[in-house]
Amino acid sequence: MAKVRLFIDHPLAPGQGIALTPDQAHYLGSVMRLGPDDEILVFNGQDGEWLARITRMAKRGGDLIAETQTAPQRNPPDLWLLFAPIKKARTDFIVEKATELGAARILPIQTDHTNSERIRQDRLQAHAVEAAEQCGGTFVPEVGDLTPLSRLLSGWDPIRRILWADEALAGPAETLSTLPRGPWAILIGPEGGWSDAERQQLSALSFVTRISLGPRILRADTAAVAAITLWQSHLGDWNGV
Repeated sequence: MAKVRLFIDHPLAPGQGIALTPDQAHYLGSVMRLGPDDEILVFNGQDGEWLARITRMAKRGGDLIAETQTAPQRNPPDLWLLFAPIKKARTDFIVEKATELGAARILPIQTDHTNSERIRQDRLQAHAVEAAEQCGGTFVPEVGDLTPLSRLLSGWDPIRRILWADEALAGPAETLSTLPRGPWAILIGPEGGWSDAERQQLSALSFVTRISLGPRILRADTAAVAAITLWQSHLGDWNGV
């Protein structure tokens, strides 16, 4: 059974030819030591997972041919993650774990106390792709560019409710089973906490629900994992509903 999985930005169907990018060809040929007639698994985020055979390998490119579908498309529930970027390695961790846990979209936000004024959106998107490749996923969430929280909220569609993980509510973890199903977003704050102005703005919005993540104040990266896990177990696809 093929052990290498690769995200391909190309339609997939039986007999479909696929051109490799130079980076993909380098990874398969130089790193994984694969060549013509070797098999890999590929996915494009829409057509499930497919077994593909290498038909040509060169230093600056190569070709595959899709043969059979090995797994159906599995999309996550309609959950977004909004988070304030922190240190580089921990921001990477948030994107990777959100992808593995089933976030459909990941939106970095600029808050009053956000440590980072800019991000490398392309690098974070690559981390999401790599996480999906490694964990067997067939869906890659879009990672947005850094957006000020106030601007995001001003154009927010209230149909998508926001679950605000507020460290000021440290106490027993919430039970979310009484909340309505449907599109949601989880909001995780910066290491420096929320400003008074942000608290007032969020508290005034009818589509925002404040929750506690337990009796201990969590670091931002831990809070993101805990909040997605809590939501998935009650309102997501972990309970088979």
